[in-house]
Amino acid sequence: MRPLGASPVRLVRLGRAAYGESLAAQERCVRRHLEGPGEAPDRLLLWEPAGPTYTVGLRGLAAAWATEEERRLRALGAAFQRVPRGGLLTFHGPGQLVAYPVLDLRRFGLPLRGYVAALEGLAVAACRRLGLRHARALPPPCTGVWLGGRKVCAIGVHCGRHITSHGLALNCCTDLTWFDHIVPCGLEGKEVTSLSQELQRHVSVEEATEPFLAAFQEVFKCTLTEESLRSKGTSTPII
Repeated sequence: MRPLGASPVRLVRLGRAAYGESLAAQERCVRRHLEGPGEAPDRLLLWEPAGPTYTVGLRGLAAAWATEEERRLRALGAAFQRVPRGGLLTFHGPGQLVAYPVLDLRRFGLPLRGYVAALEGLAVAACRRLGLRHARALPPPCTGVWLGGRKVCAIGVHCGRHITSHGLALNCCTDLTWFDHIVPCGLEGKEVTSLSQELQRHVSVEEATEPFLAAFQEVFKCTLTEESLRSKGTSTPII
C-alpha cells in the first residue's frame, strides 16, 4: 500500500457550475479510475452551485414521499436531483463551497469510515482557520460539522471499488431560507447556519477557498496541483 500523501492530488476548479455539469465532471473522473485501476490521478473538484438545487441520496430514493417532494420543491423554483450518495434530502445553492474528492482510498490507507472522519476534520480545520474555533464534528447520526446545534457543513459520500465521489458542502454566504422547506439530512429539530451568519459578516466562497485548500492538504497529507478543465486550444474536457 502506498504511504499517505505519496503523490499530489489534482485540483480542478469548476467555478460556478450547474449541478448537472458538476456531476458530469465527477463521473468522468470516477470512470477514469474504474477503467484504469491504479493509473488515474486523484482529483479534488471544487465548485459553487450556479442555482438552487435540492438533492436526495440513496436513503431517500425509494421512499414513498420522494416523488411528491420533488413536485413540491420544484414548485419553489429549484431543481431536484436524485444522486447515489449517502444521506437524505439537502440543498445546494449559490454561496456554498462544494468539494467532490475523487480519490482511491487505497492510496491513502483509509477505510470508508476513516475517510468520512477525514472530511469532517477537513471542514472543522477550514472553519477554525476562518475564525470559528468551536466548530466540531458530532457523533452519528449527526454527520457534518456543527456549531452547537447548528450545521454549517453537510457531508454525503459514495464509494465504489475504493473510489470516492460526492463529498461536502460548506455554507459560506448561502441563502439559508431554502433549508426552511425541508428537514435537512433527515435530522429533525436541527438548524442550518453559514460562515457569514456565525461570523456576522459576509464570507464569500472565494474567501473560504484558500483556507479550505490549506486544510485539505494538512488533513490528507498531500500537495495540490492545479489542473485545467480543458486542454489548451480545445474545448474538450481533459478529465
